[in-house]
This record gives sequence, structure tokens and C-alpha cells, in this order.
Amino acid sequence: MNLEDFDYPLPPELIAQSGAEPRDTSRLMVVDRKTGQIAHRIFRDLPQFLRAGDVLVLNESMVIPARTFATNPHGTALEVLLVREIPSSPGLWEALLKPARRAKIGSLLTFADGLTATVEAIEKDGTRLLRFSGNLWAHLERIGQTPLPPYIHAPVDPARYQTVYAKTPGSVAAPTAGLHFTPELLDRVRAQGVEIQYVTLHVGPGTFKPVHDDPDKHVMHLEPYEVSPQTAAAINRAKAEGRRVIAVGTTVVRTLETAHSPELGVRPGAGETQLFIRPGFKYQVVDALITNFHLPKSTLLMLVSAFMGHELMQRAYRTAVAERYRFYSLGDVMLIL
Repeated sequence: MNLEDFDYPLPPELIAQSGAEPRDTSRLMVVDRKTGQIAHRIFRDLPQFLRAGDVLVLNESMVIPARTFATNPHGTALEVLLVREIPSSPGLWEALLKPARRAKIGSLLTFADGLTATVEAIEKDGTRLLRFSGNLWAHLERIGQTPLPPYIHAPVDPARYQTVYAKTPGSVAAPTAGLHFTPELLDRVRAQGVEIQYVTLHVGPGTFKPVHDDPDKHVMHLEPYEVSPQTAAAINRAKAEGRRVIAVGTTVVRTLETAHSPELGVRPGAGETQLFIRPGFKYQVVDALITNFHLPKSTLLMLVSAFMGHELMQRAYRTAVAERYRFYSLGDVMLIL
């Protein structure tokens, strides 16, 4: 792969700084992989493209107020962005710190309400491992801030950067394809015989990490996921019966394709994924995809290219720019059939 093949010119004013209101009034580009046809609709028109028997899979992860502040033993202020709790060691978190050089191994960090954390290790990419002493979750509820993508410069209501069905806390970035749904739209989808199922994948800041140089050398960050027995069984039944599985977002795609095995289909359970889907990947589970418009040279754009074909992806993105769609986390959305 050539990294430049995943670049495209984007006028800065097309980067959305706020979400559409109501949520389901965002624009919807509908792309048919078989015919190459592109249509322009509104997201609340989604039920017209679904049919009874489809399984619509959503990521119910909830964004946590993962941005907070601490001081080191010398009184230097540090910004702390929590990334994920280490599953095998409760209370131990991966975190990104600024300025990182002020947080050496063994440093005791003190937070505003008396919470403390010790820097236990520094990983190769500079990520710190922090061992917390005290009630971290209570601290975040009182003081923590919702982390926003670096390209959003306007204030955003934390509730707007959360899906209406978010349930399980753990993400530091929203599974943004789901931001377009309203409770009423979900009810309409159910009423026409579409089965709605949920998975959990906690999104890390690596989702915004650009790919540099050779994509084949890019390393994805670990992200924890879980697939319930109910969801796995529903998807496996649909696949056996020839019904469509429609993923809402790239996080759902990576969860389902990670959990799939040729012998057992989608397996229930919890785990971590580093799956990097790029052209050449063979999808086993997902038949259709709802996804936002992604950053140039990103792993998310490569996933979309692998799903819809590179030439069609390039044409769709050129069309989106020409038609003045709104891009990235709070922008418009694409349905790839």
C-alpha cells in the first residue's frame, strides 16, 4: 500500500465543530458497492434501506470524563488523559501525560481532591502506567473532563458527544457513527423487524493516531471489547440464514471481525483487539456499514477502503467534499451497502 493513496484534500471549514440537531437530521450518503451508485439523503431516512431480518449492531460503550490534571512532587502541573485500565491489574491505567518528561518512574502524582497515582512504568511510545490510590471513578465524576478530538475547537456539550444508548463506561472517544441515532429512530427500526444487538469496544486515543510512512508497519493500540452470548448467537443465526449484519461504526466492525473464527462464527466473551483492517482483508461477518467520514491517512479510512473498494472510496470522498458534507466525529455519515 502507498500511504498517499489514502490522502485527500479537505477544506478546513468542512470539519464539523458541532453535531446536527436533531441528531437524525445529519446528511446521509448511501453508497451501493455492487452498482457504484451514490445517493444523498438524511439520516432519518435510514429505515428505507433496512429490511426485516437485518441485524443492526451498535457499540454501547460510554465515553468517560478521562481528562484531568495533577501535579508532580515538584509542583509542576500535568494534564492526564486516561487511556485504559489494564484488565489484569485493577487500578493500573495507561495514560498520556503532558508534559510527559515531568512524570518519571516512581513519581507520585497528586490530583485536586487528594487522589494520588504513582508512575510505575513508561512504555516505548511514552505512555505512562499509573497505579491509582483512592477512588478514581469518583474523582472523574466530580472533576474529569470529556476529552474531545484535536480537530474540534468549539465547546461541545458532553451529552452530545455520547450515543443515546451508551451504557458501559470506558471509552475516551465516542463511537461516532452511533451519534446520529435518536430513541425514536431506533424504535422505527425495531418496528420494521430489524433486530438490534449490542457489543462493547472501548475506544482509545489511538483512533486519532495518523499512519506514518509504511502502513504495514503501523501498530494499533490495544482496545478492550466484549461480545455477549446473546449478540454472538443472533449474529451467527443471521449469517446461517443469509440475513444481513449491519455494523454501526468501525469499532463494531473490528469487534465482530476479531471475535470471528471460521469454525465457530462470532464467539462470545471479552478480549482485546489490535486488528488493523486494510485493503486485502477479507470480511467474514459484516455485510453493510454505517460510518462517519474519516481523517486522511487514517486506519479508519483504510478499513473503509477495504470494505467498499479503493476506487469507490476515493470517488465517494471526492463527492462528499464537492457536495459539502461535514466531516469527522460530529459530521455527516455514510451507509455502505
